[in-house]
Amino acid sequence: MRTAQHPATRHWRHALAPGGLPLAGHALLMGRKPLQFLASLPAHGDLVELRLGPRPVFLPCHPELVQQVLVNARIYDTGGPVKEKAKPILGNGLITSDWADHRRQRRLVQPAFQAARIAKYAEVMEEACAAESTAWSARRPIDVSHEMLALTARVTARALFSTDMAPHAVAEIQHCLPIVVEGAYRQAIDPTGLLARLPLAANRRFDDALRRLNQLIDRMIDDYKAADDGDRGDVLSALFAAQDDETGGTMSDQEIHDQVMTLLLAGIETTASALTWTWFLLGRNPRAEAALHAEVDEVLGGRAPVYADVPRLAHTQRVFSEALRLFPPAWLFTRTTTEATELGGRRLPPASDVLISPYVMHRDPALFPDPESFDPDRWLPERAKDVARNSYLPFGGGSRKCIGDVFGMTEATLALAAIAGRWRMRPIPGTKIRPRPQMSLTAGPLRMIPEPR
Repeated sequence: MRTAQHPATRHWRHALAPGGLPLAGHALLMGRKPLQFLASLPAHGDLVELRLGPRPVFLPCHPELVQQVLVNARIYDTGGPVKEKAKPILGNGLITSDWADHRRQRRLVQPAFQAARIAKYAEVMEEACAAESTAWSARRPIDVSHEMLALTARVTARALFSTDMAPHAVAEIQHCLPIVVEGAYRQAIDPTGLLARLPLAANRRFDDALRRLNQLIDRMIDDYKAADDGDRGDVLSALFAAQDDETGGTMSDQEIHDQVMTLLLAGIETTASALTWTWFLLGRNPRAEAALHAEVDEVLGGRAPVYADVPRLAHTQRVFSEALRLFPPAWLFTRTTTEATELGGRRLPPASDVLISPYVMHRDPALFPDPESFDPDRWLPERAKDVARNSYLPFGGGSRKCIGDVFGMTEATLALAAIAGRWRMRPIPGTKIRPRPQMSLTAGPLRMIPEPR
């Protein structure tokens, strides 16, 4: 286990990633096997340089260096190729906005995720999770990935827009979102920028899905403005009402649009992916599954879970935390230096790109013993206290930590408890899935058999 040392006595190891090619650098490795490639780099150094095309990129592999990047948001601002390609899609929202804009936006959006609001959103979660848990037929295979995406789409859409959205509107989100996420990642990893301009069917699907999502958000914003009926207890109402304490300013319609798009993409795909991986892991770890069922039975006694149960579902939360460690949806994000600085004893000029990979940190045996094993009990309080700071980053960190982290944990806990209270999810023999690194770390289709408990 790595231990902290005083910076003056630290000898940082620097390395150049192996396998680079002339002109392309490591772009081909990142395009073909990004997870395996990145996870191999901590063995080479604490700060590893790689190249995407001709451009150098730096990957900190030690939690102290990761912390230095995350807590100095002004120097290590959001940036890099991922941000550049994502901004035309997400606009100037929380994920893509520069440091100064982000501080203001965070103040304006934060009230939408206060504890009292989360309790209100939990009513939507309770209803949606209960409906999901009763919708399946015994021993009829289901695509867990599809079901979890449908569940999180309903929850997120109704938390954003409290009015009962027409089924076709939720279906529109479910259809368009994966296409947008996949297309955005495809563009982000293309160092040439040429791929997006080719007349490919995939590009046409991406453009159409993005246009439809934008139109749906605009219609919802217009409907709210026309109704003008005050606080509905949802996210959109909170965004309209938000006022900056420092300046007295509010958000424009375009700013609200960009935040809604950001929250849709951040709130649906990521939680659905993490829940899918959780069922996959539970299906292959009977002891953890049995402990989950025992806790759900003890706490709920056969009824559906409610928000007040969440603090008592401690093992359920540990199960999800461990799934987030093994398969963090936000597996990679980028920062760019705004001025010359030093990282791990290495001078970085302005506009240097830095990669942070929670996947890499979470799979490092120097940080997590037996990192490939699914062990929810590693998050018991007496063991979790030994986890190095900034080595566990499922929601990012620093001032840009995911604003919906409590929302996502609450939703996942209620979903796991509601479904595990009724069903034992059995893997279909021979089923193989592999991580699909896109904008989030998805599993693709996962067929399982729900057996009544």
